Amino acid sequence: MKNLLFLLFLAPVALFALPTETAPNPGLDAIAKAISAGDVDALAKYFDDNLEISILDDEKTYTKAQATEVVKTFFNDNKPKSFNPIHNGTSKGNSDQFCIGNLSSGSGNFRVYIYLKNVGASVAIKELRFDKE
Repeated sequence: MKNLLFLLFLAPVALFALPTETAPNPGLDAIAKAISAGDVDALAKYFDDNLEISILDDEKTYTKAQATEVVKTFFNDNKPKSFNPIHNGTSKGNSDQFCIGNLSSGSGNFRVYIYLKNVGASVAIKELRFDKE
């Protein structure tokens, strides 16, 4: 009888402890697709008004229009073949997100870091880094 009562109380607790799948993130999915395709216009839709871009240790803050040109030049010089997100998550307060992935391009491979700020139901890219692997 004690075992039955123990099982009845333990089963619901065990079900809540099981890992759950994370909900799909349409903003992050669209960003990854844009990077993979080298589609700067689609990517720029997610740029914040001002964002930090770092390409091969050249780090600067740009306006949205300037950032679009900088990334367009980078993609022209390094034609993307594919982008594979390998790790993503959220800040403790769920106010910010990040994604780390690998970009395969015609001129080599890059590690890409994306820092996003939640803006209502959408996200805005605050930082974008391309580091040579």
